[in-house]
Amino acid sequence: MNEITIIGLGASDLDQLPLGIYKKLKAAEYLYVRTDQHPVLEQLKVEGLLWTSFDSVYEKNDRFEGVYEEIVETLLELASEKPVMYAVPGHPLVAEQTVQLLIQAERKGEVKIRIEGGQSFLDPIFAALRIDPIEGFQLLDGTSLKRDEIQMNSHVLIGQVYDAFSASEVKLTLMEKYPDEYEVTIVKAAGSSQEKLTKVPLYELDRVMELDNLTTLYVPPLKEQENRLKEWQTLRQIVADLRGPNGCPWDKEQTHSTLKKYAVEEVYELLQAIDEEDDEHIVEELGDVLLQVFLHAQIGEDSGYFSLEDVLHSISDKMIRRHPHVFGDVIANNSEEVLQNWQQIKLEEKTESSESLLDGEMRAYSSLLTSFNYQKKVAKVGFDWPDVSGAWEKFEEELIEWKNELRDGTKDTQVDELGDVLFTIVNLARFYGLSPEQAMMQANEKFKRRFQYIESSVKKGRGNFANYNLEELDGFWKEAKKLER
Repeated sequence: MNEITIIGLGASDLDQLPLGIYKKLKAAEYLYVRTDQHPVLEQLKVEGLLWTSFDSVYEKNDRFEGVYEEIVETLLELASEKPVMYAVPGHPLVAEQTVQLLIQAERKGEVKIRIEGGQSFLDPIFAALRIDPIEGFQLLDGTSLKRDEIQMNSHVLIGQVYDAFSASEVKLTLMEKYPDEYEVTIVKAAGSSQEKLTKVPLYELDRVMELDNLTTLYVPPLKEQENRLKEWQTLRQIVADLRGPNGCPWDKEQTHSTLKKYAVEEVYELLQAIDEEDDEHIVEELGDVLLQVFLHAQIGEDSGYFSLEDVLHSISDKMIRRHPHVFGDVIANNSEEVLQNWQQIKLEEKTESSESLLDGEMRAYSSLLTSFNYQKKVAKVGFDWPDVSGAWEKFEEELIEWKNELRDGTKDTQVDELGDVLFTIVNLARFYGLSPEQAMMQANEKFKRRFQYIESSVKKGRGNFANYNLEELDGFWKEAKKLER
C-alpha cells in the first residue's frame, strides 16, 4: 500500500511557505493539486514545477460533495500504484473536505496518509481583521451553511464560497438572522501583498464578492442582546434575568403551579389565532406559548431538578423513538401506517411504565378532553360500540335518566346523570371524528360574538337592558345570526 502525502500550500503567496514544504513540492515526482488557482502554484510554475490539477472535476459535477468524492476516489486509485503527493490550499486540516474523506479512508485501512504543514488562512485573517479568537469565533462552510449553526455573538468566518450561486445562498441564510443592512467584510488573500478587505452591507454580498480560493467572508459579532432576538439563547437569558436577583418580583415568585392557568390560556389564544388564519397573531401566540415552556424550564433549573437541556433531550428522544420510519429501518408507506406504528410504540411505553391503560390520559383543565382521551384509549382494546348506533342509544338512555333525576332526584344524582349525558355526547363526537373541545370553544366564541352584538344594539337603542324584553333581545340575537351567514 503506497502513501499519500498531503501538503498545505498556505493562505497566500510563496513568501509565507515554510522552507521544508517548498523543498517537498520541488522534489515531488507525482504531484496532484485540488486546484491550480493559487498564487504559490503560479509562482512555482515559473520555476518549472509540474502538477496535475483536479479543476476539471469541478466543471462536470453539480454538487461539491460529488467533486470531493471523485477527487478522493482518483487519489486512492493512484495510490494503489505509486506514492502520491496531494496539495491543497491553506492547511490540510482546516476547511478541507477532501482531506477529511482521505482520513476516513485511512481509518478503514484503504490507504496510508501523511499530513504535512502549511499555513492556514485563519492566522492571517485574524491579523487582517484585528480580532482575537478567544472572544469566540466560528469557521463555517459556505457550501452547506445552516441558519441554526450560526452564533450571532461570535466572530463568524465563512469559507468555500466559490461562486455567485453559493454567495447568494450564504447571503439569504445570513439574512434570516441578521439585518439586511448589516455590514460584513470580504477578506481576499489575507497575509499576502494582494490582501484586500471590502466592507459591504449584507444584502449586496453576492453582487460585489470577488470569488476565489483565497476569499473568506467575515460576519462580526452582535454583542447587544436586543440585536439577537432571533436566537433562542437570547430568550433563555431574558427569562433567566427576569427570575434573577435583579429581575421582576412577579416572575421570581412564580412556580409550576401558579403558572398552570397561563399555559392553558396561551394555548387557547393560539387556537383562536389559528382559527382566524392570522399569521402575525399566530407568531405572537406561539411566542407566548414558548415563553411558558422557558419559564417552567427556568424554574426547574432554579430549583436544581431539571434544565432546558433535559426538556430538549426528552422530546428529541421521544421523536426519534416514535419515528423509526424516519430514524430507523421501519417502513411506513402512508399516514395510516405511521399512526399505527406511533400507537404501538406508545402502547409499549405505557406497558413498561404504568399499571392502567388510562394513566396519563387525564387533562386537569379539560374534562371534555379527558373524556375523549379515555374513550379513544379503551376503544383501541375493543371496549367500544360496534358502530355509532350503539352510542346514540346510550345517549338517549342517559338523557331519559337525567330527566327523571331532574324531576325526582337530588342535586348529587342530577349532577351525576348530567355527567353521563355529557360523556355520551363526547362519545358521539369521537365516532364522527369531531373534537368536543373545539366544538365548545367555537360555541363559546359564537355566543360571545352574538351577545356582544346584542350589547351593541342595546347601547345604540334605548341604552339599557332593563328597557328591553326577552323577545326584543332575542330579535337582536337572530339579527346577529343572519350577519354571520
